[in-house]
Amino acid sequence: MGLFFDVLSAINNPNQQASVSQLESITNTIQQVTANQGFDSSKTQSILSALGGAIAPALAQQQGLMGNNQIQDLVGRFGGGAGDTALQSLFPAQVQQQIIQGVAQKTGVSPNLLQSMLPTLLPAVLGLLNIGASKPGVAGGNPLLNAFLDQNRDGSADLGDVFKFATRFLSPARV
Repeated sequence: MGLFFDVLSAINNPNQQASVSQLESITNTIQQVTANQGFDSSKTQSILSALGGAIAPALAQQQGLMGNNQIQDLVGRFGGGAGDTALQSLFPAQVQQQIIQGVAQKTGVSPNLLQSMLPTLLPAVLGLLNIGASKPGVAGGNPLLNAFLDQNRDGSADLGDVFKFATRFLSPARV
């Protein structure tokens, strides 16, 4: 739940880009792409948990190579629906296959299906991470992205949990 608190903190911070409408748009995109495949919210949560676990080390490695500011810029650029462009720019083909295979093993979803969903899911995840970025003209980094990439938080950066809590937050009567 730790990362979801970071999302709420970003929404409540006037210096960060986050808004409830952005969070709602991101969760709707995720729900739509997974519902089109017949997945319920539990399976969606499982997919996002595995996806987050797979992309965090890849993003952290890119951050180590490029630097914090450059990785924040890339996440910002590709967090709006860039699809295949985001995959290719952030993750070389070999890393993409490792991500897909890792998520498939953890979720039981076919690698081919995951490959078809990834161009929609990845920009949604990057969009979620980017809502923690500072507004233009405001100094500062992206504490939400930094929290996601912080491997010492003992699992508090689970994207499946973020999706679950975001869905509850946005629709408390339905959940």
